Amino acid sequence: MRADFETILVSPNDDHILVVTLNRPEVSNALNTRMGLDLVELFEALSTDLEDLRAVIITGSGGKAFCAGGDLKERNGMTDESWRSQHLIFERMVRAMLGCPIPLMAAVNGAAYGGGCEIAAASDFVYAATHARFALTEVTLGIMPGAGGTQNLARAVGERRAKELILSGLPFTAAEAEAWGLVNRVVEPADLLETTIGMARRIAANGPIAVRQAKQAIHRGMQMSLWDGLAFEIEAYNRLVSTEDRREGVLAFNERRKPVFRGR
Repeated sequence: MRADFETILVSPNDDHILVVTLNRPEVSNALNTRMGLDLVELFEALSTDLEDLRAVIITGSGGKAFCAGGDLKERNGMTDESWRSQHLIFERMVRAMLGCPIPLMAAVNGAAYGGGCEIAAASDFVYAATHARFALTEVTLGIMPGAGGTQNLARAVGERRAKELILSGLPFTAAEAEAWGLVNRVVEPADLLETTIGMARRIAANGPIAVRQAKQAIHRGMQMSLWDGLAFEIEAYNRLVSTEDRREGVLAFNERRKPVFRGR
């Protein structure tokens, strides 16, 4: 994985955690074509080589915005063909994020509007600063959410609430997002990143293959009937029986020590 992206900062640490920062603070981290391409490259690379990473956190640069949505200045005057071509990049971006094999956590440190809200909704779970605000405002511009918003928001908050929010374009607070199920936890702005990293550390300390299999079982199972989901769960479980990590976990428990998982 390269580290010299134009619109995002990537910071791996010693705890097997990668912090990805959307880095266009001068425009509230708005999503332009280059940022879409950068995120596609990063998350597609993770799908083939995790480089010993066990969790990813995505956040925004500065304290004002997580991501203000699509860059409307870049889009001003775009031809229909150019618009569709750009949107194909955003579609590929959200699919790459949804396909990330390791846990993806959003630390929403400010406004998450339009595509920014969709990035948060595409994450496995979300922590938000108290001042964060969310909105899917696309209908106010004569378009609609097209990077997973109609699907991921509805799965998080329910169909009726999603219709209310998407069809009106009304913004909502971090506290409302938590009450409705989009956000897992609301914390003070100064504590947001460290709180999120703390949870990422806890996840990263667990068996990495087990975490990946459990993530897939939950996500895929939610798209299936209960009986098909149970069958998928057992297939995921059986993948773990022959791993070194499974043996290490049981041995460490019996030796009363912390396990050392190696992802094998």
